[in-house]
Amino acid sequence: MEGNSGSGERRLSAHVRAQLSGLRDTEARVARVVLDKGADLVHLSVSDVAALAGTAPSSVVRACQRLGFRGYQELKIAAAREAPAATPSSEPDPAARALADTVRAAREALDGLATTLPASTLRQAAEALAVAPSVLVVGAGLSGAVALDAAYRLRALGLVVDAPADPLTAQLAASQLAPAAVCLAVSHTGATRSTVDAARRARTAGAAVISLTSYARSPLSETSTHTLVAGGQDLVFGLETVASRLAHLAVVDALTLTLRTLRGAAAETALRFSADVTADHAY
Repeated sequence: MEGNSGSGERRLSAHVRAQLSGLRDTEARVARVVLDKGADLVHLSVSDVAALAGTAPSSVVRACQRLGFRGYQELKIAAAREAPAATPSSEPDPAARALADTVRAAREALDGLATTLPASTLRQAAEALAVAPSVLVVGAGLSGAVALDAAYRLRALGLVVDAPADPLTAQLAASQLAPAAVCLAVSHTGATRSTVDAARRARTAGAAVISLTSYARSPLSETSTHTLVAGGQDLVFGLETVASRLAHLAVVDALTLTLRTLRGAAAETALRFSADVTADHAY
């Protein structure tokens, strides 16, 4: 929030109300959703807010900017700071408390997989990968580590995989994908611009897009052919918790295990090559 990022005294609701009179109709509807949801915004994607306000995600972003934020994510972080703190572990030692809270959050995220990710959706995504001539894997920030893990595992199963670290290279690669190719896009929020833009370019090229995200409704899921939803939706000063990344890694494991079965002998041959390479680099 411009000119106010260092002040904790001005609460989000008071700030939004002060801006209401100067907002246009669409922006005012978004502002009213913000006021109505308050701290619960932390559980909503930009597409969820757009649906509640009866407008487009791009209009939500513009409304956030009119309210003095750089975008929806910054507004959501402000809302998260107003949310009541979760009841922490009673452990007196800070390290023991942190460990207990982290394990609890991870367990909750993993337990939720059965609800958020139908087996049929996982199978369809694996089937798309099984016949793809090439796979582009994209992810940024903390999701980049999950993307690299997915790329390694898919390559070990014999797939032709590209995982550019540079977002501009990723977008160029996405625009050049063949129609039968697949783009696997990883984003906790589903709103990371470089990842969403790469996914959109892949769809424009005719490729399938598999998204791995924590939100069922997001700019990324809206451009995807297969959406794998998993992970916690908590924010800690703008960073997703480790729980979401553990859930995403679990989905990558499930996806590659399914793909291994679908590819059969070809996957087993590739895995033997992978084992040989690994053995050469171990004492």
